[in-house]
Amino acid sequence: MIDSISHLLVLPRLRIQNANAISSSMTWGFPAMSAFMGAIQTLERNLPDDIRIVFDGVGVVCHHIEPQVTEGGFTRAFHLTRNPVDKSGATAAIVEEGRAHLDVTLLIGIESDGDDLSNAERRRTIARQLFDQMQSMRIAGGSVMPPLSESKRQRPELITFDDNEEERGKQWRRLKRRLLPGFALVLRDDYLTEHTETLKADDDNATALDAWLDLCRLNHECRIETYEDKEGQTKEVAKWEIRRPYPGWLVPIPVGYGAISELFDPGEVANARDTRVPFQFVESLYSIGEWVSPHRLHNPDALLWFVDNDLERGVYRLTNDYVLTHSDAD
Repeated sequence: MIDSISHLLVLPRLRIQNANAISSSMTWGFPAMSAFMGAIQTLERNLPDDIRIVFDGVGVVCHHIEPQVTEGGFTRAFHLTRNPVDKSGATAAIVEEGRAHLDVTLLIGIESDGDDLSNAERRRTIARQLFDQMQSMRIAGGSVMPPLSESKRQRPELITFDDNEEERGKQWRRLKRRLLPGFALVLRDDYLTEHTETLKADDDNATALDAWLDLCRLNHECRIETYEDKEGQTKEVAKWEIRRPYPGWLVPIPVGYGAISELFDPGEVANARDTRVPFQFVESLYSIGEWVSPHRLHNPDALLWFVDNDLERGVYRLTNDYVLTHSDAD
């Protein structure tokens, strides 16, 4: 069982305009969780000197998403901007960029690094400072817009959970009500592993990619049913139905990067973005995620994502403890 968090920073109803909707080379829609992890790491690096805390995981609850795509029809296309002409006056090439407007709440696990988080006034000050600082940042490539209102539901809050289990439960239930309506993205590696074994039982050549693709799509299958007509004759009728291996709102998601080359020394690779750090070529890693309503979560640990790197294997990815904290609910 994982250790429960003691403090949770709630940054409610962040309005993000023109966030990156192309989360990887194979998925689009909601931004990758690595984008939100990068945002809170930037926030942590730029903490004011008088705030001494450490961030420990991030959770995201999406209240609204509006992809900037054409409406109607099965095939859709992103709304693209026209680039300026090049120096010769010819039309410059267009690099496709997918955008989406978001309304999300960020929940950040907090640990004290010398700050007095037992003081309620101090917690309110920290929450307000970080919320205001987030307003000047970019998240997933999008701009954070000013809040539309300052209602009690939309005020930032730094919650210190009580050691008493019953009181802690009451605090979490009050917070869950603030997060509705909305959905939290959690990791379902267990579904991917289980479905891979299911496919291998029928086909020895099945791989995790086959299982991933099978979980990403809606499979329409034809089922033959027999019945007797009024004259007592047996007849057959074909019925089409959608097969879903698991319940829930499952989606394909990128969860990080895997190395496809050795680790190069700083400055060894030409045209690298930062010549002061080591460089490595990587490709995206994929898994299955599930959108879950916050009211179904037993505790806040279930929606937090953490960095889980394996440097020896060249794996740089995020993980989530939803299954560990919800084994009794599954």
